[in-house]
Amino acid sequence: MSAHARLRATVTAPLSSPEAGPPEIVGPPGRRMIVQRSDDEIVAQPLDDDFAARAGAAVHFPAPWPRRRGTWQVAPDASLAVFAGVHAVRAVDPSGTTRWEVRHGCWYGACQDMHESYDEYADRRDHRYPESGSVGFSVDGRLVWAHVRGPLPEGELSPDTADEWLVVDAETGRVLGRADAEAVAAGSFHLPHPTDPHQMGLSIGEGQDGAPLRWGRWDGGRLTVDCLEGDLCLLGLSPSGDRLMTISHGQDSLSVRDSRGAVVEALEWDAEATIPPHPESGSDSDSDSDSDSEEDELSVCWDWSGGFLDETTLVVSTVESDEEWGQGRHWLVDTTGTRGVAPVEYPSPVSCEPTALGSGVWSTLSPARDAVHVWGLHGEDVASPRWC
Repeated sequence: MSAHARLRATVTAPLSSPEAGPPEIVGPPGRRMIVQRSDDEIVAQPLDDDFAARAGAAVHFPAPWPRRRGTWQVAPDASLAVFAGVHAVRAVDPSGTTRWEVRHGCWYGACQDMHESYDEYADRRDHRYPESGSVGFSVDGRLVWAHVRGPLPEGELSPDTADEWLVVDAETGRVLGRADAEAVAAGSFHLPHPTDPHQMGLSIGEGQDGAPLRWGRWDGGRLTVDCLEGDLCLLGLSPSGDRLMTISHGQDSLSVRDSRGAVVEALEWDAEATIPPHPESGSDSDSDSDSDSEEDELSVCWDWSGGFLDETTLVVSTVESDEEWGQGRHWLVDTTGTRGVAPVEYPSPVSCEPTALGSGVWSTLSPARDAVHVWGLHGEDVASPRWC
């Protein structure tokens, strides 16, 4: 049984510079846009329901520092961009005016300075490859959640706090809530609850040391944080927000969980047990070698990508472990128990991982990184696709 993909749209990247980062389609249905970051700016281009660019609607946000010195997010209405840098979180409007800034500890681990500007360390060799935090807008755009290196100028939560998680008023920059993230991050990213602006997921990477996953709730007066058990990477939330898609730190296990971290109805898939060997791997040959090296070569792992197409369907991939043998593979995972795991067949080769966009569609990046391809399934919707 296979799932047959149909090309829905091709969206051209808004920036032509080869130095720009890859374009991404972000936002929920009805508020989608394609965004791209260069060293100098972010461009956000709103899209209509057919993924066509809205004429004259592109918004440009001048960048306060180069793109490799932090992460960023654009507000759902494209009115504000927030940059998570080495020393501060800064909100910038399309005119280039700084609306607000929250300074914090330096993400270069050995540095104890509270920098006041990027220029203080721009040319320092020891600050060339710092760790990083991230920011995320709530679904309504009124809150900015920020993962930062402590302390803030206002003081530490405790002497042992390394990373902090903040809730910030998106309009004024006032820090509303603070909590210890209980991590020492190499990097992180946020995933907002799709319907509740007071909930947010934070996936933290600590390199080889682990992958802590945090779930935050803001009640208007207090930020509470659940530390989900295990080393897990959060890749997606279902449209209702009730289910989380996670990959284990070792990339061997794919799971659907609730916001407390419990696996839902045994919805967990081991990569080795679920995914067949790559057809070009030669695993069906007459060789009977059981060496550890060959077993390692034939192993398969889930990629750090994918998400929910609808409440019960996931799109995932095994491109990383497939690339030695040939074409990378994508998979649809049905969580109702009726269709199981099916390979995705494309009309032309696709070489990168998929990104779930919801409403039954997902995207892939063109080989030249100058366009985003949007895919759906043959059939009217994901509930009755052409899986055959």
